[in-house]
Amino acid sequence: MQDETARQILTELARLTRAVESLAGPKPATSDFQAADCFIWNAEAEYLAPVAKPNRIEIDLIKGVDHVRDILVDNTQRFASGLPANNVLLWGARGMGKSSLVKSVHAKLASQQGLPAPLKLVEIHREDINSLPTLMSVLRPAPGRFILFCDDLSFDHDDTAYKSLKAALDGGIEGRPDNVLLYATSNRRHLLPRDMMDNERSTAINPHEAVEEKVSLSDRFGLWLGFHKCSQDEYLDMITGYATHYDLKIKPDELRAEALEWSTTRGARSGRVAWQFIQDLAGRLGQTL
Repeated sequence: MQDETARQILTELARLTRAVESLAGPKPATSDFQAADCFIWNAEAEYLAPVAKPNRIEIDLIKGVDHVRDILVDNTQRFASGLPANNVLLWGARGMGKSSLVKSVHAKLASQQGLPAPLKLVEIHREDINSLPTLMSVLRPAPGRFILFCDDLSFDHDDTAYKSLKAALDGGIEGRPDNVLLYATSNRRHLLPRDMMDNERSTAINPHEAVEEKVSLSDRFGLWLGFHKCSQDEYLDMITGYATHYDLKIKPDELRAEALEWSTTRGARSGRVAWQFIQDLAGRLGQTL
């Protein structure tokens, strides 16, 4: 009788344990730094989701930005080798390959042999900037060197998230981990809309101090790499480079004429416009990319 009672009690305890565990929800996921070379930060779950097939192109296909490309490669090479390097702000014209360059440079250097630690790329979304301190604490003890990548970074009126970014880059008692760099892209050199800066200057008792805190955010980036609108020749070089790489079956004169017509209808010339034309052309030719 006592044995039967003990079994019933144990059965009931097991049922209660399962009920409590179900209320607690699933166990938090554990980030596996060996799962991939690229990750996306899930701020809500505090988890690095591996990206099995990153969306990137070969660095040789990025044309018209040779100078800034070389600077970014050198900075990233130093970081990957365990040497001091700078946070980088890539700013300027839309569609000129800012985010593509970051991903391509990482791909080029992460495949190198003999690095002291694996080089990883972690994308953090603009809306998750407030979680940067948490992400830093996750990466600080992690095996590897990490480039944090935030695409299209900017701040609008009444947006205080920039304070978290400033603290994560240089501030705080711990400072930025030695194994972490931040690469950000933006259409704005100071990450703030011009009317916001002008308004603060005009309404503040001390205009200089009112703006300085926000403008100083961009000062946290040791390198500012500017991307400017490309010329017609640079645009055509991009087109030719893509067409040659993918072996598109079209005569050079036809390629030039169609590429120029495409840019005219779009009202712009950029790396993005060039790639959109190549996708359209490949589809019309019945070829894959």
